[in-house]
Amino acid sequence: MFVSLEGPDGVGKTTQAALLAERLRATGLEVVQCREPGGTELGERVRAVLLDPQVSMGDRAEALLFAAARAEITQEVIAPALDRGAWVVCDRFIDSSLVYQGIARGLGVAPIREISLFATGGVLPARTLVMHGVDRRDDEPDRMEAAGADFHARVADGFLELAGLEPDRIRLIDAVGTEDDVAERIWAALEGLRP
Repeated sequence: MFVSLEGPDGVGKTTQAALLAERLRATGLEVVQCREPGGTELGERVRAVLLDPQVSMGDRAEALLFAAARAEITQEVIAPALDRGAWVVCDRFIDSSLVYQGIARGLGVAPIREISLFATGGVLPARTLVMHGVDRRDDEPDRMEAAGADFHARVADGFLELAGLEPDRIRLIDAVGTEDDVAERIWAALEGLRP
């Protein structure tokens, strides 16, 4: 089973991905936790370039770099884990590109979806959990976080829009409250998929 956690920067995805992976492991499941971009040698190098505030790049180059990192982690980590029956919990995946590059950067959801599905060989999360409602971004932003308030407003709205387009796969998670409160909402949103 493949689950991704999504949402604007600073919403708590990384913390909740770790908590979810830990809880699933406690039920006896094999769980592979990963992040995107990253999770492979190539992915980590691409991540460093994408997030470096000193690196300037065009929107299309950004989209293609994300797709390249996604192709690598799908081939090297996610697909093999799914093939052996493991659960995969990923901090970001295709839906981030649909929102950040497709909606917020204005490249269009359809072309970004096509590029991303090509990169993953059609692999999609069975359930995507979109966290929303808080902003805990750091004081020292990376290149993506430093894109400005208007960009981040488009991102937040974009995730809500995307959730409305795919309600069977994408579930909205209110990220307001304690870590435990949010973790319980995430666990409930996996009803029917988890053991």
